[in-house]
Amino acid sequence: MAKGGRRKTAPGDVATNRQASYRYNLLERFECGIVLTGTEVKSLREGKAQLKDAYAQIRDGEVWLYGVYIPPYGPASRENHDPERPRKLLLHRSEIARLDGRTHERGLTLVPTRMYFSAPRSRAKVEIALARGKDLYDKRESIRKRDMARDVQRELREVGR
Repeated sequence: MAKGGRRKTAPGDVATNRQASYRYNLLERFECGIVLTGTEVKSLREGKAQLKDAYAQIRDGEVWLYGVYIPPYGPASRENHDPERPRKLLLHRSEIARLDGRTHERGLTLVPTRMYFSAPRSRAKVEIALARGKDLYDKRESIRKRDMARDVQRELREVGR
């Protein structure tokens, strides 16, 4: 864990969903814009958001993000937002149609993997992934691979000393 009790994230990232790759096989990733209020943006700029139990759904030809927790912005005491309200995602119509067709397949869902600010114009973005749930043995295999990679890195570090 990084200093201050927070996990390390990539530059520009506000939040990452570390559980997503453990719980799901991520098939395709899409970059989406997100409709936010002013206090939500200010809270995100402070680096506060949680994507752990979040998911996306397609309703009436629009993609909605549920379960994302963006805490209230402290200085805006009265004019604050609801921390867990559904938020609209912005995608092209053709991408929405494609995702709608794919999510009707058995076992596929939309999972947000990270939330970040884009570089050139500093817009809030969400990366969602088309995902298939893993079985229990797949999760154990992921843990085994991760442990083996960690052991190899540890051995290489000790040999290099």
